[in-house]
Order: sequence, then structure tokens, then C-alpha cells
Amino acid sequence: MYSFTRDLRVPVVGAPMAGGTSTPALTSAVSDAGGFGFHGGAYLSPDALRADVRAIRELTDQPFGVNLFVPEQVDVDEEEFAAYRERLAPLAERAGVVLPESVPFTDDAFDAKVDVLIAERVPVVSFTFGLPDRSTVGRLHDAGIAVSSTVTSVDEARIAVDHGVDSLCAQGFAAGGHRATFRIHDADPQVETLDLVRAVAPLGLPVVGAGGVSTSRDVEAILGAGAVAAQIGTLLLRTPEAGTRQAHKDALVDPRFTRTVTTRAYSGRLARGLENNFIRSNDGHAPLAYPQVNTLTGGIRKQSSTDADVINLWAGSGFREARAVSVAEVISGLIPQAPDRFDQ
Repeated sequence: MYSFTRDLRVPVVGAPMAGGTSTPALTSAVSDAGGFGFHGGAYLSPDALRADVRAIRELTDQPFGVNLFVPEQVDVDEEEFAAYRERLAPLAERAGVVLPESVPFTDDAFDAKVDVLIAERVPVVSFTFGLPDRSTVGRLHDAGIAVSSTVTSVDEARIAVDHGVDSLCAQGFAAGGHRATFRIHDADPQVETLDLVRAVAPLGLPVVGAGGVSTSRDVEAILGAGAVAAQIGTLLLRTPEAGTRQAHKDALVDPRFTRTVTTRAYSGRLARGLENNFIRSNDGHAPLAYPQVNTLTGGIRKQSSTDADVINLWAGSGFREARAVSVAEVISGLIPQAPDRFDQ
């Protein structure tokens, strides 16, 4: 079975960033630069995921991985959903969007996408928002595919180890994008990256530390805490290979945006992004329902794609360090100077 944590030339992993930011060009560029590229498979149809996997293979002969969101169906408070819809109605009207009266649960074609990844023999599959059933992990292993789990706490890491995964991504509180808590209703453990890496490394699996990575010193610190690599996402947002919206790229260097916060306002799940008017107006009002809230706000975000005060601006705490340079340049600047094993 392939082990991306053993074969890394550079101790840097490219985060999967679903919703269009992950592109075949971005994923392949990370792997070509000596790191390991993960592709965001959430929101893609099975056919689109298959096409992306094949496009990545056309661009690189290096291994890569794909991440999927694990579905969780919870009861939705219909009154809270209706109240949130009403709250968003004026903004939707300005954007020319008709909000749905209700949104059914969908599992994002999870099983079909697992089938695609097995058929395509993707080297590594990682999971966010919990774990699939043990039979799914077994099917991936039977196909020679390594399995990784994103965790935000020691308890989640222990569950993942018991589930038979091959590696852990320890997502610290500073990381951008969706928090990987196993359950929608879970409070965020708010554990910082180095503390989380130190806490889960003794469990015996290879660990990738994610969150707050801006410089080679940050990579060195994560390695020193017991990880085999550091994961970056925000640092890649302004690269030409990423599919980041231009308004999002611009906001990362706009002095109007001064900090990141976690919010459920866009999707019903906790996520970290630049604080903008949408978050200030709606934080604390969204029902805890994913993907229903994500779908509810989706039309507004699509029609307001050039307005940084409306769209989600996922980013980690080190967002000011994101530069408009190639992926190769980003990764070369993160190579630790001390460890000889990462000399290229």
C-alpha cells in the first residue's frame, strides 16, 4: 500500500479545498514540487471527480490524494431554517436569487464517489467530517489505497486509529476553511496545531499538522512536534494554479479585512474565513444543518461572486502571507533548512 507520509521529498502537503479552489493544476503542481497534493472531491459529481482524477494524471506522474466529506444526516429545526431564510431574503432579492422554501438532505453521492476513487486506484483517500463505515475503509485497503482522517481532537484521533486508518491530519484551530469536527453539533475543541500534533503523535500513526503554516520555521516547528509533514491551504489561494475567485484572492491582501473568525453562517458547519459583512450580519443565526444551509446560501454566493462582503472567504490565521506566486515557489520557500532528508 502506498504511503505518502514515507515517500515525501518535501514535508509539505497541499490541502484539499473543495468548491472550485482545488483544481487539477493545483493538485498536480503540489506533487510535482516534491510535496503531496490533495484534491477536494466534495461537491463534485462522480463523473466530474473521475474527470479531475484523470486530468491530474495527465499533468503529473507523481502520486496524489483525494478528500471526501463524510455525510451526516441530522434533524433540521424547520422553524430555525425558515427564520434564517427570512433573514437572508433581502440580500437574496438584491442578488436576484429566489431562496428555496426547504432544502432536502443529500449525501453528495458519497458512495458513488468512493467507487470512482477505488476504480481509479487513487493512492490516498482522506476523509473530513468523521469517518465512513469500516467496510468502506476495508474496500479502500483491499484496493491498495491508503486512508487518512482529518481530526481536531485527541478523542477523534483515537476513534480514527481504532477505525483502521493509516495516517492522521491534525487540524489545528488556526486552519482555514471548514473545521473537521466529526459531528455537526460538536463544539470546536479549539486546539492549536502544535498542541494537537504533540497530543496525537504518540498514538502511533504518521501525522500531518495543519493550520497556521506561513514559513519554513512553522514547518520545522510542526515536524519538531512529531509530525511527518505540514499541510498548507491558505498559502496556495493566490497561486495561479488555484481556482480561487478573484474577489477572494484580492480580499487576502485588502486592508479592510483584518482577521479571521469561525462561523456557521455560510454552511451550518463551523468554518474559518475572513470576517466580512455577511458573517457580521448572520453569525449565530444559521441552524446547525449541513449541507442544507450550504445549499440555502449557495445561490446568493454564486450571484455575488465578485462581492467580497458576501461570498465566503475561507482562510487561516496567516492569510497575509499568501502570495501571488507559483505553487513551486510557495513550496520551495517552506523547505526546512536543517533536515538533510528533504534536500532536493
